Amino acid sequence: MGLIKFVAMGSDEAKAFRNGAPDAYGMKPERRLSDGGGIPCRHCLRSVPEGKPYLILAYRPFPQTQPYAETGPVFLCAEECERAPDSDVMPALFRARTEWLLRGYGHDNRIVYGTGAVTPKQDICTRAHELLQREDIAYLHMRSAQYNCYQVRIDRA
Repeated sequence: MGLIKFVAMGSDEAKAFRNGAPDAYGMKPERRLSDGGGIPCRHCLRSVPEGKPYLILAYRPFPQTQPYAETGPVFLCAEECERAPDSDVMPALFRARTEWLLRGYGHDNRIVYGTGAVTPKQDICTRAHELLQREDIAYLHMRSAQYNCYQVRIDRA
């Protein structure tokens, strides 16, 4: 394992949503059928195959609400899927896009100003490693450069 690790949504959390647990807005996740394009599951870190059911829910990947705890839509396989293992290699799901938003968060789960930047995919691992060398940064989020949707967390290995 390298110096960083990509960390998917936890299995207990995914299972709770599949069982109807309310999302960040207190709503039951919506169920849809995949058309096969652009439906990235945040648990298995793979695209939901065409014709398979998936969930859409408001997700807040922070331990508590506070002004910097962004909430946004994410997708999740509606049927049980295997959680993507923590890895220092960028998951294949994210290699199709040319750039991502990378942003650092402090130990208080708030944005560390000056860390957010749209980053070319080939520079994600290097930039993540650089940011995680800083003592004021606890973890990173990789988000969509176009929509700011949460994709995956990046931690120190």
